[in-house]
Amino acid sequence: MTTYIDQPLARVAEALRRRDVSSLELVKEALSRHRRSGASLGAYKYMDDEAAQSAAQLADDRLADSSGGPLCGIPVSVKDLYGVGGMPTFAGTARRLPVAWETDAWLVARLRAQGAVFVGKTHTVELAYGAVGINPHWGTPRNPWDGDNARIPGGSSCGAAVSLWEGSALVALGSDTGGSIRIPASMTGTVGHKLTFDRWSVAGVVPLSTSLDTVGALTRSVEDSVYVFGAVDPAWGDPEALLRQLSTLAAAGLRIAVPKCDIWAECQPDIAAVLHGALDDLGTKGWGRLAVDGSLLDEAEHLYMTGGIAGAECRAFLDRDLPGWLPLLHPTVGSRIERAPALDSEMYAASVAERQRLIGRVDTLFQETDLLVLPAAMITPPLVSELDDLSLYGKTNAAALRPTCPVNLLGLCAITIPVGLDEAGMPVGLQLVAPAGRDEILLGAALSVERALGTSEQRFGRPPLPA
Repeated sequence: MTTYIDQPLARVAEALRRRDVSSLELVKEALSRHRRSGASLGAYKYMDDEAAQSAAQLADDRLADSSGGPLCGIPVSVKDLYGVGGMPTFAGTARRLPVAWETDAWLVARLRAQGAVFVGKTHTVELAYGAVGINPHWGTPRNPWDGDNARIPGGSSCGAAVSLWEGSALVALGSDTGGSIRIPASMTGTVGHKLTFDRWSVAGVVPLSTSLDTVGALTRSVEDSVYVFGAVDPAWGDPEALLRQLSTLAAAGLRIAVPKCDIWAECQPDIAAVLHGALDDLGTKGWGRLAVDGSLLDEAEHLYMTGGIAGAECRAFLDRDLPGWLPLLHPTVGSRIERAPALDSEMYAASVAERQRLIGRVDTLFQETDLLVLPAAMITPPLVSELDDLSLYGKTNAAALRPTCPVNLLGLCAITIPVGLDEAGMPVGLQLVAPAGRDEILLGAALSVERALGTSEQRFGRPPLPA
């Protein structure tokens, strides 16, 4: 049984279809792994073992008559921002949201129609408004890469990646507004794909920013990420076909560039060394790289952090749909939302206009290259205990967002791939960035990188937790 749940997603799905293993067996093993390590890792806000096993039995029926989809019988965790029928939604806040938020979100419905099994809701930062991963109300999931100290897992999809290492889920649904899929993926040695804005519907997901929100998944490998995309994306629906097509991509012929920007210049030195080492390894396998002007990325990062677009849209949502919620928020989140501009303010209008001006210059980033390479995280994940200081929390949150938020602000797509460990023994993620609408090209390049360098487990092993 252990060999199945630890296999690549395509292989697990094939084993399920061939009836070499049942979904019920797979889900029972996933739940068993959670029972062994759930208390120490703290990935989940809500789990329902009985409901998961009942869904697995239904999936087995569909596998028997071949009516299930590519993800039929696969255990999936869901960020507690998504509506899931039969499960409460808190969105990381201290109070359960109205029942309207307990209806399947678009992505949940898409997976449920295939026969996927939802094992539970993973922790999120309140309203997904933070990149650190801390939730003072319900507890902060533990980064499994430090066996001695509780370090942040990254946010806001803070429980998602932890559920993957725990073995309780093979796919973890998250959301990404400024990096909330890629940051926890990078900090925990998993893979996170930030799709092109509006490629997949965000319907049924508690909104942070209507201008920036995207949904997607964290996975254990790029190959798994390709499989999920191929299974879910309306343009595909056939993950094996997508894997075959991307496997033939002449990725070594793609042009990749390291942008000259403050993001790279101010990246923690040991993390930068790991990233450049990975790029050097790719160079020995035929990947060339060049330097391009990345000052637009720094401008986009500055606007994201100071322009108030996400804050204004989040505040408007609370005022309209969740009146009375703002005073319940912890100061790490609530104080920032309270300072956000109003939607009808001059500041918000100016920020939206400036964003459109920056987007109008995006083509200049890709005139000489197909893909940009950036850090996915610039800092070692700090200890949770250090971030009780609100000032240090704010600095850490800004540093975590810095290399990822320009992608959202400029409307690009990106993926983070684990490539090594920093001096503290914490994972380092390489971020590939592509123009809007080029998700397949991005995934194909990432798949080639993974096959050239190895998966996280092949390159630097497994984390000490769960033991």
